[in-house]
Amino acid sequence: DSSTRPRPSFDMSAAIVCAGDKLGPLDQYASGPGTYAKDGFIYASLVGYQRIQDSGSTAGEAPSSSAKPALEVVSKNSVPLVPRPGDVVTVKVQRVQQNNVTCSIMCVGPRALDVEFRGLIRLQDVRATEVDKVVLPECFRPGDVVRAEVLSLGDARSYYLTTARNTLGVVYAKSAAAGAPMVPVSWQEMQCPETLTVEKRKVAQVETTS
Repeated sequence: DSSTRPRPSFDMSAAIVCAGDKLGPLDQYASGPGTYAKDGFIYASLVGYQRIQDSGSTAGEAPSSSAKPALEVVSKNSVPLVPRPGDVVTVKVQRVQQNNVTCSIMCVGPRALDVEFRGLIRLQDVRATEVDKVVLPECFRPGDVVRAEVLSLGDARSYYLTTARNTLGVVYAKSAAAGAPMVPVSWQEMQCPETLTVEKRKVAQVETTS
């Protein structure tokens, strides 16, 4: 009965299994990572969260009668890092449109992500003042590296982000003319050290420690 099978989830509230725990029969499941088979049953080989990896049938293709879902155990220390509201993240700008900026989230705090998530900076979330005067191409450009804060979960695997604090915004950008890393000259401008060309950005204020 599928209702009695373990949920295929990284949910931290899921039951933890220990090494040696019996997980399921070999006639219903395949032995996946973090498990081993013995005497017709599958057992956990480490302490972690149990999940099911579906068999590899694709849309429009009838599942093979021999294909079985695999039982896996994911180590407690290897549960994927997921952005949460309030987290400060480092993102790379992919596309700038009139009303929003699409980014790929690279890090949560100092930790790099193993799984790719998409971020969206909306026009109203760029800065806290003079929101009606925001022009997105003057704040961000594709390739910019930006420090942002997670506001909320958006659509599937995407997050709404904000840069509406002084310490949030562009932290790394290359000049359009020379492709050289630019240096901030104000909260809304960066300069190319080679051509001295100034470009507009929503610059992140450097955090200093006394």
